[in-house]
Amino acid sequence: MNVQRSFTDEHTGVLYLVATPIGNLDDITVRCLETLRTVDVIACEDTRQTRKLLNHFQIEKRTVSYHEHNKEASGSGLLQWLAEGKRIALVSDAGLPAISDPGADLVRDAVAAGFPVIPVPGANAALTALIASGLPTDRFVFCGFLPRENKARREELQRLERYPETLLFYEAPHRIVKTLQAIREAWGDRRAVLARELTKRYEEFARGTLGDLIDLLAAGEARGEYCLIVEGYRGEPVVPEEEAAWWQPLDIREHVDRYCEQGMSKKEAIKQAAEDRGLSKRDVYNEYHRDPQA
Repeated sequence: MNVQRSFTDEHTGVLYLVATPIGNLDDITVRCLETLRTVDVIACEDTRQTRKLLNHFQIEKRTVSYHEHNKEASGSGLLQWLAEGKRIALVSDAGLPAISDPGADLVRDAVAAGFPVIPVPGANAALTALIASGLPTDRFVFCGFLPRENKARREELQRLERYPETLLFYEAPHRIVKTLQAIREAWGDRRAVLARELTKRYEEFARGTLGDLIDLLAAGEARGEYCLIVEGYRGEPVVPEEEAAWWQPLDIREHVDRYCEQGMSKKEAIKQAAEDRGLSKRDVYNEYHRDPQA
């Protein structure tokens, strides 16, 4: 068991998780600035990005790189510095460190090694988007980035489909349309909100349905990092009328007969009806030939 008393115990090596602005630099807190000024070193997702912030507030401090591609080597070095009693601030490019970035690994390792980890909170993109979305905020689930690979993305969407909580996602501009289409295909046309350029001059919220958002992006270029807020499960998925399968009102016999009327052989019609319904050909064959009086 690990009990950390952040401000009553004497600490030597300390890892501070310092929030940085998600857009507007004036959103940084006084405590975040004071922490950045007093630590020994700042571990950054991108040292160039962090240097802009430090220069703006006239902070002269050593920075080191810590990101997804060097986290093992850099992480071990940071742990060694903690063991030597150094005070380290961990920052991401924007928002809270350790949220959808490798900072979570460093926190895990620092805690396991017995070093105190002290959060210095501030802006967060997902929560900023949520509170202005107009969707329910009493319960929500942060989902981060969906998997890029199609199969893994479908499986994750299937897992999340019946969550009643409002769902929060991050997405890059070059994948946002594909992500919206995948969610709509999996869940139907739920209410959703796209937020971009949060706290900046061109901050934008687009509120509507998934279909509305897809149409909006089709009319123009997707720009900036997106927060996507999607309504939770409210019963049976709402399937857009134009996308409803034509055969849904039909039973299997009527479904097969319709294909036969279009010129297919009975064998071909049974095979196609099975594919439409996600059933085996044997099941469709047996149902088609079942005596309706039985």
